[in-house]
Amino acid sequence: MTDFTSIKVTKGIKTLNIDNPTNYSLIGMGAQGAVFKLSEERCVKIYTNPLQAQMELEALKAGQHLSFFPRLYKHGENYIVMDYYNAPTLKEYLRNCTYIPDSITRKLLDILSEMKKANFTMVDAPLRHIFVLENEELKVIDHVNAFKRIHPVPLKLLRDLNRMLLKESFLSQVKRLEPETFEMWQKYFNENKLDYRNIPVYSGGDGEGVKVDSAISQTLIGAGHQGAVYRISEDKCVKIYGKSKHCEMEKDILLSNQNLTFIPKVYESGDNYVVMEYLVGPDLNTFLKKQSTLPPVVTKLLLEILTSQKQAGFKQIDAPLRHVFVTNRGFKMVDHVYSFSRIQERPLELFQNLHERGFLDAFLEQVKVLDPDIHAQWTKTPIPLTDEEAQLEIRNIEYQGRRVHNRKKEHAHKKGHDHRGRKKEHDHQDHKKGHDRQDRKKGKGHYKDRSNKREHDRKKGSDKK
Repeated sequence: MTDFTSIKVTKGIKTLNIDNPTNYSLIGMGAQGAVFKLSEERCVKIYTNPLQAQMELEALKAGQHLSFFPRLYKHGENYIVMDYYNAPTLKEYLRNCTYIPDSITRKLLDILSEMKKANFTMVDAPLRHIFVLENEELKVIDHVNAFKRIHPVPLKLLRDLNRMLLKESFLSQVKRLEPETFEMWQKYFNENKLDYRNIPVYSGGDGEGVKVDSAISQTLIGAGHQGAVYRISEDKCVKIYGKSKHCEMEKDILLSNQNLTFIPKVYESGDNYVVMEYLVGPDLNTFLKKQSTLPPVVTKLLLEILTSQKQAGFKQIDAPLRHVFVTNRGFKMVDHVYSFSRIQERPLELFQNLHERGFLDAFLEQVKVLDPDIHAQWTKTPIPLTDEEAQLEIRNIEYQGRRVHNRKKEHAHKKGHDHRGRKKEHDHQDHKKGHDRQDRKKGKGHYKDRSNKREHDRKKGSDKK
C-alpha cells in the first residue's frame, strides 16, 4: 500500500500508538507525531492532534524563504509532507568534539538572527532538531512551537551544548563574533536567574513520569515517576519532587541511613527537594551491557546492599540495575522513595533486570556460594520474570500483610471483649455477694427482733393475768 493517509498515529499511555498498513518506514517519533520516509527526498509527519499540524504548517509557511527551513510540499488535516534529510543531527556531528567549530557557531548565530527577523517567538532549537548536510549546511526541523513558546535566547541549544561540555567554547566564540548578542544573553540570564529550589516539577499522575520545563538551562540528568534530577555543580545534584509527600518519604530514608555506604551523601533538603552527591560513573545496567559474564564482585556488592537494606529495616528489598551506580567509592544506589513503605521481601526488579541481561542464573549460583540461607529464601518459590508476575507477588504479600493485621486487630478486639466480659461477670458476682451479705445481715437482725417480740408478748400476757 502506498497511501500514507491510511497510517494512524494516536497517543498511548507512555508512547504513540502506530497502525501502519503501508510500506513506508518509521524514521522518527516525538511528542506531536511520527515521521515516515516517503522517498529519498521527502517524508511525511503525521500528527496526533490536528491543531499541532496547523501550528507547524503556519510556521513552515512563514519560513519558506529561509534556507535552513524544510521545503513544504503537501499538507492535510493531520499531516505535512516536507523535505527528508539523510544526514546526521548536530548532536551526532559534535559528539566527539572537544570544542565547537567556529564555522558551526557562525551558522547557528545566522539561523537565530533569521528566526528573530521572521518574528518567531521561539528563537531556539535543540541539537537533535538541526541536521548537518554537506559543506556543513544546517537545516532545522520541528517548528510546532515557533509562534507559541517565548525563547528570546536559545535555552535548549545552550542546554544541549552544556551537556556535551561545549557551552563554554560556544559562548566564548559568540562573545568574540557578536559581543552585543552575548551581552543580551548574559543580561537575560542575570534577570531570569533561576534558583534550583524553585525549578517547576509537576506530578504526571498515576503511572506517569513527572513533567518538567524543557527550557530550563540547568542540566537535567534524569526524570522518573517521583522527581527530576538536575546537576548543579561538579559534585552535587538536586532531586526536585512533583509531590511533597514523596520528598518527605525519600528524605526520611536518606537522612536516617547516611551511615550506609550505598546511600548518597545529602547536603541540603527542603519541602520539595534534596541536594545530594552527584554520582560519577555508569549505572549498573549500562556497565553490564559490556560484560560477557557476570563478575563475582558485582554479585558480592549487590548482596551487601540487599543485606544492609534488611538490617536497616527497609521494607522494600531491591536494587534495580538502573538505580545502582558504579563509582570509585563502590556501588551507590538512588531512588529510595518507597523503601520504608512498600513490602517486598525479594529483589524482584533486580531479578528481572539480570534475566534480561542473561545473568540471573549466574547471579543465583554466586549468591548460593556467598550466602546459602538467602539463596534458599529467594528460591523456595519460583522467581517472577515478568512485571505481571512480580506485581502479583507484591499484591499477595500486601494481602497477607492485611490479613495478619486484621487477625491481630480482631484478636485484640476479642481479647478486650473477653476481658471486659469477665470483669463484668466478676463485678456482678461481687455485687451479688455483697447483696447476700447484706441480706443475711438484715435477716439476723430480723430474727432477733422477732425473738424479742415473743418475749415482750409473754410478759404482757403475765401482766394481764
